[in-house]
Amino acid sequence: MADLFSNLALGFGVAFTPINLMLCLIGALVGTLVGVLPGIGTIATVAMLLPITFGLPPVGALIMLAGIYYGAQYGGSTTSILVNIPGEAGSVVTALDGFQMAKQGRAGPALAIAAIGSFFAGCVATVLIAVLGAPLTKLALAFGPAEYFSLMVLGLIFAVVLAKGSVLKAIAMIVLGLLLSMVGSDIETGASRMAFNIPELADGLGFATVAMGLFGFAEIIRNLDAGSESDRELVQQKVTGLMPTLKDLKDSAFPILRGTTLGSILGILPGGGAVIASFAAYTLEKKISKNPKKFGRGAIEGVAAPESANNAAAQTSFIPLLTLGIPPNAVMALMVGAMTIHGIVPGPQVMQKQPELVWGMIASMWVGNLMLLIINLPLVGIWVRLLRVPYRLMFPCIVIFCAIGIYSVNNAPVDVVLAGVFGLVGYWLIKHDFEPAPLLLGMVLGPLMEENLRRALLISRGDWSVFVTRPLSAVLMAIAAFLLILAILPSLRRKRDEVFVESEN
Repeated sequence: MADLFSNLALGFGVAFTPINLMLCLIGALVGTLVGVLPGIGTIATVAMLLPITFGLPPVGALIMLAGIYYGAQYGGSTTSILVNIPGEAGSVVTALDGFQMAKQGRAGPALAIAAIGSFFAGCVATVLIAVLGAPLTKLALAFGPAEYFSLMVLGLIFAVVLAKGSVLKAIAMIVLGLLLSMVGSDIETGASRMAFNIPELADGLGFATVAMGLFGFAEIIRNLDAGSESDRELVQQKVTGLMPTLKDLKDSAFPILRGTTLGSILGILPGGGAVIASFAAYTLEKKISKNPKKFGRGAIEGVAAPESANNAAAQTSFIPLLTLGIPPNAVMALMVGAMTIHGIVPGPQVMQKQPELVWGMIASMWVGNLMLLIINLPLVGIWVRLLRVPYRLMFPCIVIFCAIGIYSVNNAPVDVVLAGVFGLVGYWLIKHDFEPAPLLLGMVLGPLMEENLRRALLISRGDWSVFVTRPLSAVLMAIAAFLLILAILPSLRRKRDEVFVESEN
């Protein structure tokens, strides 16, 4: 316990330096802006801002990117409630009851409860990261190459189980991601692989290039195709009376607690994250409610639970990243990219070798949550005005920003062209109900899986049974196999689809 307090003291010392406080505020503001403006998305924004972090100190860069991620969860709720446009996928469910409350003239309490729930969930998740960090790191140090390989297989299987839509399509995306990660040179021999004698592919595909194409450009093409100039049903009256009544607070206390618990658990699981957490929390509240018919008609529980869940999940997803070096979702995969850019190898060693980096980031999350509470409630009017900016004026700026960002990574025009190609590929995937996030996960974990697979086989002198004879590895493989069988079972697939359909009803 003394260790925990000394670590947190170190963290707050790092977080409260002027530059880190400023970067935390920038991250929170940009995140809120991203959450508010539909059609950009957290993944695309973090991908766009990766090149900018080159010039920043590693701690500051990670604090800013983390702020963008959990800030976007806050911002998404504002537009879901006021305009019925979820800026973020995790806020889709909030729109169901939040917008109905706004139409009844109760936008103030809805926004306040969303902010209070988010702040509470964020604080609980930050404490969880601090408490679980050290023990999980100790456990991770017991891992050998075989265990790491099995853990990554389990992570990818989780991504399949929790991806919406077809299981087969999710598996196809992961395999494609693993294949893309192999382009370039063999990690042992240096021999060219799948580069087709194209000099620009000799070093492999740039992670930022693929991410920007699949998420940034593809999202823009999809928005243009869908015609984002549709009339937005704005709540015209001014938002007054932000303070929720005592009844509102009573009604939302337990949903906030349940949402926080559920979100914290689902955030840690690979492939989970904020989207699944908010759907699951809403479904749970509806199932246990004495009056489920009120959901979708302005029930405050329908705002409190999903908002708490998506914020808790957004923050606990840092636990596997910081302790095991394994990204549980696409945004965390980008964080791995950011760490690699700064020469940091994610994994159990980071907490021991660079404690100021990890604890500084953990402390900054608490500071960031406080900033978001202050930013969001008084500035509601400004965020809503931003929504009146037509998309046709916004998207050229986003495209130019993306192109400059990609070019600045390697000063290579080819990267911009490749990102454009991946943009078209991403658009095709979205149109045909393929989820691009598992592809990104496969691409990040590919080189790590290959390296650990080869190491394990070298140590065991080519004996493949090493993955099932080592106890920890065997347990992880067994869980992965069990989950895959479960995912293929028709009854579970129906249940899984139901969770996602909740938002469309």
